[in-house]
Amino acid sequence: MEDIVSLEEDGIQELAADAFPDSFTHSCIDDEAPPKSSCLVLEIGESSSSTCTTEMPCSCNSAELSGGFSSSEKEKMVISQDGTKLGQCDRVGLGRRFQIAVSSCDWFVAEILIPFTDRQGLNDFLGVALDAIWLLRTERELKGVLELIKKLIACGATDYRGAMLRTSFLASCVLVCRCRTMSLQDTVNIMAKRLSERLEEREGNAVLKSGAAAKIQGFTEWALNCVGFYSYFKGNNDRVMNSWVIELQLQLSAFRELLDLIGVHLTVKDFTEAFDAACFALTLFFSAIDPGRVSGITSSAIQGFLEILLEWGADDFNRWVLQASCFGSTELVRILLQISQRNNLDVDVDLALAFASRFCKISTIECLVVEGNATDFLGPLMRAAGKGCIQVVKWFVERGCTDMDLCLTLTAAASSSRIEVIDYLLPNVPHHVLSTLCIELIKAAGEQSSDSFVGIGYLMRSNFLRDPEATYAAADCVAKSEDETISPELRAFFHDTWSEDAFLRGRRFGQDHYANVMRVVKRGLSPLSLQDLPLSLQVAIAYLPLYRECIEAGGPLLSQWLRGQLVEAAWRLGKGSFDNIEQVIWRTRNDLLAVLECHIPVFLL
Repeated sequence: MEDIVSLEEDGIQELAADAFPDSFTHSCIDDEAPPKSSCLVLEIGESSSSTCTTEMPCSCNSAELSGGFSSSEKEKMVISQDGTKLGQCDRVGLGRRFQIAVSSCDWFVAEILIPFTDRQGLNDFLGVALDAIWLLRTERELKGVLELIKKLIACGATDYRGAMLRTSFLASCVLVCRCRTMSLQDTVNIMAKRLSERLEEREGNAVLKSGAAAKIQGFTEWALNCVGFYSYFKGNNDRVMNSWVIELQLQLSAFRELLDLIGVHLTVKDFTEAFDAACFALTLFFSAIDPGRVSGITSSAIQGFLEILLEWGADDFNRWVLQASCFGSTELVRILLQISQRNNLDVDVDLALAFASRFCKISTIECLVVEGNATDFLGPLMRAAGKGCIQVVKWFVERGCTDMDLCLTLTAAASSSRIEVIDYLLPNVPHHVLSTLCIELIKAAGEQSSDSFVGIGYLMRSNFLRDPEATYAAADCVAKSEDETISPELRAFFHDTWSEDAFLRGRRFGQDHYANVMRVVKRGLSPLSLQDLPLSLQVAIAYLPLYRECIEAGGPLLSQWLRGQLVEAAWRLGKGSFDNIEQVIWRTRNDLLAVLECHIPVFLL
């Protein structure tokens, strides 16, 4: 379980810093909104019926679309060879024209823009060209963009790492947008919501968490805006399912050619970071999709894309199985499991199962067990019991657990005071197992309890040995034990409330209480004499607080401390019904309370 904690500590903030470094931000040309029309139909489904719309007001003129420049603009531009850097506004303007040219497949205009930019601009252009691989549709278009990439490299573009990071993140967003019909803004909102929920579950600096969330949401908005930008230029042709398959095959093939071209300039770390960027987007999105909603085409495309990165050395595979399990991104877990099985990759499915159980991700748990062949149920089961995930506990129990597993899980629930889980597990643990291991169970629960024995007290009140005498005897044994493994706090808890000595002290307290009440009744100096009140009200004054405390405690058994007091109260009030105190001592909780109920006015109960 320490692995889970350590991964949680490294999680999302590390991804924001490592998977999306500043170079990724610098290479994104998103300072200006894309050209907008009165209404743009954006395809995100896998058939012609799967569409959504988003509005984009138009702001570009014919000169911009053709790549034309005014004479004043040309005077501001500095050719890259002279070593002078362009200003930010000039670079943004060039980048915007370059993106328009690429999205409209105007390779001539795109190429004539290259000499007018500087080194940073070339790297920006390279990122835009790589992004186009996932947004263009035909073999001719993809060949054109690959040729453009070659020219950019020949002219001095060298930021291969930054371009790979952004295109990997974008590729994931493009692929997941085909999973279902949804507006781009809804997609951004869903991913941002899942990230926010995940960050809230973790401890840490609020400012850092807020910064990580804002940074990643910005990247997501940029990626999905790119989808809308290219859709404007490509239009919304009616295409059948086969065309999607062909496009995906062409895009994956073009990506392979790209890596043949630039792969030698990238390290294993670079490919690992690209894999991180891709999987992070997939994890956030798939955490919002019900299992089974992803088509085979989309799943195959994602598998193909991730496998290409793995072929080039990405080695963070197992970590993302764990992260996806933690988020409950069942479809991504399924995809990663299929990749691991096809490529003989080692995956710690048992640790992933522990992740999913910790965060109560039922569908992910089922996927890991059925498709991932996870077999170690005890750790996840105890983790779920400790977190109070009753649905997960039920799932494992109904699937089949050993008697020992159930006993250990009951221990975890008691130590964490998970009352609902205790109630569910008690009937499922065989009596002979509880009888044999009762002392060890109590000791283990006490060792794991942080600062409260509420769960252990509830276990005792539930008569967990199904025999009052046996349950009280086990408690007394713990109270009197000299075993050094029993904490002083646990021993004191049982001595004060559940031991035979606690019962005797309770009886003495009850006797003293009765004597004090009698003194007040007979010798009290109050102007209102208690003797003047009806007998039922005198009883209520004396014993109503005890009655209410016993009712609030709940459960079939009372603690020995309360039981001792209640026995004395019932003996005093029911002397006509009992021949001796021994007849009262082993009466049940309900029988003893019934004696008080007969003497206390109904309207006070």
